[in-house]
Amino acid sequence: QVQLVESGGGLVQAGGSLRLSCAASERTFSRYIMGWFRQAPGKEREFVASINWSGSSTDYADSVKGRFTISRDDSKNTGYLQMNSLKPEDTAVYYCAAFRNALGQYRYWGQGTQVTVSS
Repeated sequence: QVQLVESGGGLVQAGGSLRLSCAASERTFSRYIMGWFRQAPGKEREFVASINWSGSSTDYADSVKGRFTISRDDSKNTGYLQMNSLKPEDTAVYYCAAFRNALGQYRYWGQGTQVTVSS
């Protein structure tokens, strides 16, 4: 069982930046595809970004392309989401996830961290 703990959320003005971290409890984290998702009030959870086990392949939602960057440091069992040029519509609880199966489902999820972008 891998536990994931997000940190780095907070309140920021539009145009600002935040970096989210996702710390994993197990070294096996390095073998897994890792993803970030978000859920705004009254909305369904949506995909933000993902990165493969080696870090050589990334994928982003259209809404964050060019502004967000996903990365990982497996020596620290940690994944990151660098968020620049933040917009009020980026306000949500952000979740990291790991171990994506062939159906695209993630087995492990963190508890989430709140990101609030003021206009």
